[in-house]
Amino acid sequence: MDEVKTGSLYIVATPIGNSRDMSQRGIQILTDADMIAAEDTRRSMVLLNKLGIRNKLVSNHKFNEYGKAKFFISAMKQGQNVAVITDAGTPCISDPGNELIKAAVEEGIRVIGVPGCCAAVNALSISGFDLSSFTFFGFFPRERADRRRLLEKLRRGDTRTFALYESPKRIMDLVDFFIEEGVCCRMCLCNDMTKLHELSFRGTPSEVKEQLLNKGNYDKGEYALVLEIDEDYIFNKVEHTVSAEAMLVDAMVAGDLSAKEAVKAVLEDENNSYSKNELKAAALRLKKLFGDGDD
Repeated sequence: MDEVKTGSLYIVATPIGNSRDMSQRGIQILTDADMIAAEDTRRSMVLLNKLGIRNKLVSNHKFNEYGKAKFFISAMKQGQNVAVITDAGTPCISDPGNELIKAAVEEGIRVIGVPGCCAAVNALSISGFDLSSFTFFGFFPRERADRRRLLEKLRRGDTRTFALYESPKRIMDLVDFFIEEGVCCRMCLCNDMTKLHELSFRGTPSEVKEQLLNKGNYDKGEYALVLEIDEDYIFNKVEHTVSAEAMLVDAMVAGDLSAKEAVKAVLEDENNSYSKNELKAAALRLKKLFGDGDD
């Protein structure tokens, strides 16, 4: 008997609003696939009907994702090709699908990405903020304590630009949170991207709130938020467990070094967290305390 060739798993991006954004390659993959794993079959059916694709949808909702992964893996081992789509945008970006992809990788099944729309990337691209580095956090937490923990994380990060999602029912609550916490940032809040009435609200949290209120029905449509944290709002101070003066004195005593030589030695110490300027300032303070001594 001929050996059955294993099928492939295709991760297919779909439009986030405008159906004309569906790529020709994506249409072909969905047309040729033996089955399509969808987050919500009712919503996906609307798009597939427009594309003339019938009778291929199988639910892959997050609540049955683990069990369905076995079903899809079995089908691909029998030679069938499976395509994964989400309600809108690129699958697995804050959406179900990861369990199936992990299982496919573990089974040696080929996983192929079919790129297209992604709300977070689209919002980032039109933000006008520094995108040399950025972090995506998915949906913002609901609980205030969790929100404050995430805010502290944003302030301590190495990047200033962040992309987030939020529900239209909670968008004003989120903006109010930033205002109440005194968050110093600029916002680019995108609503209903690629749709007919697409809007972007830009400015400080207070300015964005005013724009939302002027809009009126702000609790409609999907939101993607890009933040650029002000430089002065970032935690730049390093928590030091030992003073700079103590480190210099230890180096001077241990190596019979001058203050200048001690600065160089401490800078080369992998446990040091002080900058060159901070160590030089500490050396000057020691000099004032103990006299001129040896430079």
